[in-house]
Amino acid sequence: MDYRKTKLYKKLTSYLACAIAEGFCEGEGASEENQLTAWQWLVDSGQVWGFQGWFGRTANDLLEQGIIDKPGKAQKDYWGNTIPSTIK
Repeated sequence: MDYRKTKLYKKLTSYLACAIAEGFCEGEGASEENQLTAWQWLVDSGQVWGFQGWFGRTANDLLEQGIIDKPGKAQKDYWGNTIPSTIK
């Protein structure tokens, strides 16, 4: 599924995406589709790599398993390492 084409994806902010991905406040009880949409948005925005380690590890696991897609452009994590992307 292309989570980038959902209505939710277009409405997400950093706070809302984190809430849905982590399951607190507005994100409590979110569907699996909404959770994965939030993870896709966090990866695409690059913000996930600056959050606490659990976010980066979870995002990496989702990417490795092919559950979500790599971002459209290369990104840097908190330490300056390049995060793989779909663009070479």
